Amino acid sequence: MPYPSGYLPLWSRRNFLRTTCLATAGLLTGCATNPVTGKSQLMLVSEEQEIQMDKQHSPHQLSADYGVLQDEALGRYIEDTGKRMAAHTHRPQMPYSFSGVNATYINAYAFPGGTIACTRGILLSLESEAELGALLGHELGHVNARHTAEIMSKNMLTSAVVGGLAIYAGSRNSTLGGLAGQLGMLGSGVLLASYSRENERQADDLGMEYLVGSGYGPNGMVELMDMLKGMNDHKMNATQLLFSTHPMSDERYQTAVATARNKYASQANQPIHRERYMDHTAGLRKLKPAIENLQKAEAQMAKKQYPQAEALYQKALKNAPDDYAALVMMSKCQLAQKKYADAGRYSTKAKAVYPSEAQGYFLDGYANYQQKKFDQALNDFDIYERRLAGNPNILFFKGACHEGKNAKEEAARQYVSFLKVVNQGPMAEHAYQRLVDWGYVKKQ
Repeated sequence: MPYPSGYLPLWSRRNFLRTTCLATAGLLTGCATNPVTGKSQLMLVSEEQEIQMDKQHSPHQLSADYGVLQDEALGRYIEDTGKRMAAHTHRPQMPYSFSGVNATYINAYAFPGGTIACTRGILLSLESEAELGALLGHELGHVNARHTAEIMSKNMLTSAVVGGLAIYAGSRNSTLGGLAGQLGMLGSGVLLASYSRENERQADDLGMEYLVGSGYGPNGMVELMDMLKGMNDHKMNATQLLFSTHPMSDERYQTAVATARNKYASQANQPIHRERYMDHTAGLRKLKPAIENLQKAEAQMAKKQYPQAEALYQKALKNAPDDYAALVMMSKCQLAQKKYADAGRYSTKAKAVYPSEAQGYFLDGYANYQQKKFDQALNDFDIYERRLAGNPNILFFKGACHEGKNAKEEAARQYVSFLKVVNQGPMAEHAYQRLVDWGYVKKQ
């Protein structure tokens, strides 16, 4: 039987590592001047590569976090606040973007090219625009000090494979990460660095500098640190990722207090805009009961307590029936219980309330695939790809749909395309075995 069009043999592990090492060598650019300190530092990732990696990976993280806020006015407010601060940074030329995302866990993060996002969970915990500015300023600090690029550069020297460029199936962004990996969804954890305490100190210092330089009072950073310290002391489940990637300590709070009192004492009377923040987040705060139930449900999902999670999702949807994140989370809960028809009902509604966001289409496609509705699944997967390109697992599911329709030649084409990108894991094993079974490949 002839090979399907475009077939390439699977690489051996040795060839894969050798090729990746050569690719890594192409990235080496030696030392660079740190834009913040002015000192030379090890830097094997260029600014152009930072931006390109950001463009490739950040859309998948924003989608894994249920897309940018459905509250467009609040989203514009966050963007305006961030852009105002970005003008006062050491790298104002970077293509910054600032978003609120629909996820309910408590965190904020930055990609190396300047994509910065904060979740609804942390937005609910803030009490002033200056605190929001401090939060965004801290993330701007990581971008400007090039912390992620520096971490990646060090890793390149100790690993044959550039982990920051590898495809990461699953998502570190929530307790649903394991399920996301099983479904073949892409997260972005590889570029969301786990920062060192020294990184955090520098980002705090830069964040306060940018905050004050943008016209806010330094107490915005002090109040943010106080809030984070309290969360860290109480070990809240919804903050697990926040403190795994941004280690918190009493020292960070005390340093913020001392810096505000000493270095920025003359700016102490600059505004913090508490009322303005409350006005802009009024709609979000109305959703607080629903968001708290979603946080509790995610904790139950992590324990695989699916009936308990389902009950909490029902409570959240009673308060917020058109909340996209709640609908998608409930769909995942149904999928985890293999209730595919029920999962499809929730993912179908999710598509209707937020048609431009991709994740609903993926889940609907998966639910349809499990119900052997292969044409409907293929349509969902096509729309998903138009909304969010770059997830190779879609190639696998398209192949599986065509296999279900007994269209072996088209299934083989999709499986070959998938195996060019992914050659490990159960999906790769399935695709490879089918190519063997159908006579396209001689098993080694």
